[in-house]
Amino acid sequence: MDVPDAADACSRVIDEIGAAVVADREFLERVTLGIIARGHVLLEDVPGTGKTLSARSFATALGLEFSRIQFTPDLLPADVTGTNVFDERD
Repeated sequence: MDVPDAADACSRVIDEIGAAVVADREFLERVTLGIIARGHVLLEDVPGTGKTLSARSFATALGLEFSRIQFTPDLLPADVTGTNVFDERD
């Protein structure tokens, strides 16, 4: 896929999600960028702002699986993703 085709595909995905979620286009573009970069995106805001709906809409639009984790103040992302521990024997 060349750059113009990829940009068009991303724009269509953002437009589809924008129809379901009331969100700033820049926010949707940043989440899309995180997904394309195969990274992690932490959606952090006050309750009731559509974080879960946004994530679920991205998953639906891209044909991905969706699950949600409810964080508490004492939980860190590494508690979910795990950490690497150096083993001297290996």
